[in-house]
Amino acid sequence: MKNYLTVYMIIISVFSCTIYSQNEKTINIPDKNKVGYSDIDPLKTYERVIEKGYKSADMLKKIGNAYYFKEELDKAAKWYKELFSLSTITDLEPEYYFRYARSLKSINQNDEANEMMKIFNQKNEANTEKN
Repeated sequence: MKNYLTVYMIIISVFSCTIYSQNEKTINIPDKNKVGYSDIDPLKTYERVIEKGYKSADMLKKIGNAYYFKEELDKAAKWYKELFSLSTITDLEPEYYFRYARSLKSINQNDEANEMMKIFNQKNEANTEKN
């Protein structure tokens, strides 16, 4: 009799533990419009910092690339123009000339876009000759 009582107590305790642990959990699904699931939009932050006069080539590359890859080419063209207007930029990678040209084409500035594509082709040829 004592053995049966022990077995019943073990069974009851196992089932009560599993029943207790099966509480329904709520899952918070993040908003898809938030970048990186945070409340801070990095693009807006970069824009505010640049408007205050603190701009660097790296920051302009990041914001231009972000808009370029989001297919907001009019905004990308604005930031690539800022990047190319910096006097400290002497030799950008060829892809920036291509991206700037594509962005300019999207806002119907075809003459400038063609000039950027010429520079892109020259730089691209120079890179293939080096390799």
